[in-house]
Amino acid sequence: MYHLEEEAEGDWWEVEALYDLCFAPGRTALSSYRLRDGVATVAALCGVLRDEGGTLAAAIRYWPAEVGEYDILLLGPIAVHPTRQGEGLGALLINESLAEARRLGWERVLLVGDAPYYARFGFARLDHVEMPPPTNPDRVLGLALKKGAWDGVSGAVTKSSS
Repeated sequence: MYHLEEEAEGDWWEVEALYDLCFAPGRTALSSYRLRDGVATVAALCGVLRDEGGTLAAAIRYWPAEVGEYDILLLGPIAVHPTRQGEGLGALLINESLAEARRLGWERVLLVGDAPYYARFGFARLDHVEMPPPTNPDRVLGLALKKGAWDGVSGAVTKSSS
């Protein structure tokens, strides 16, 4: 049994340690991290999953960003502790957080990731949206939370101005 909660300020170091465990040491050098520098998360969508004993099993974060004049959500990172992988925890976090993003009125979500994995959640390649280099364009994926939300959206992804 797991408990999903909004990430609290006191969870920060534990979540960072999970990300360090799950990703390469140079993860903060990735282009998506440049879009996060100095920008607050979308706290209502950042979640942690804990087991009955309170041990952190998985975490997800979202950040605001922009493409032209359009606001977008930048999903990631998402991580599941290696001992808990294969239990569907990542899918649970994605599905629950996307439902909440819809409820809160967000229209579009972007991530950099593996298309075959994220396609099951409705993500598809965004041909006209560019992440800062060096990002493989095949890994720039988007999901419209509102029908047609990505129609006509093109250009570079930039830091949120709000």
